[in-house]
Amino acid sequence: MGNQWFFSVLLILVLVSALGVVFTKHQNRKLFAEWVALQKQADAMEVEWGRLQLEQSTWATHGRIEKIARQRLGMRNVDYDKVIMVKP
Repeated sequence: MGNQWFFSVLLILVLVSALGVVFTKHQNRKLFAEWVALQKQADAMEVEWGRLQLEQSTWATHGRIEKIARQRLGMRNVDYDKVIMVKP
């Protein structure tokens, strides 16, 4: 009777351990799939960041700013013969 009780408890412990392994393996696969998806998202964001930096540098070129200053603001280059220097 004592031996049978011991083997029953041992069998239950082995089954619980096996279920724990299956659950852990399932969680591991689920988390790995989520990690892969997040890596893809991070890579896409990195590409987008590079594109935005390139776009920003294009919008901030001196030639573009000078063109906008001339067209929209009516600015022009200074005539150096009309410049008056003021000394402190």
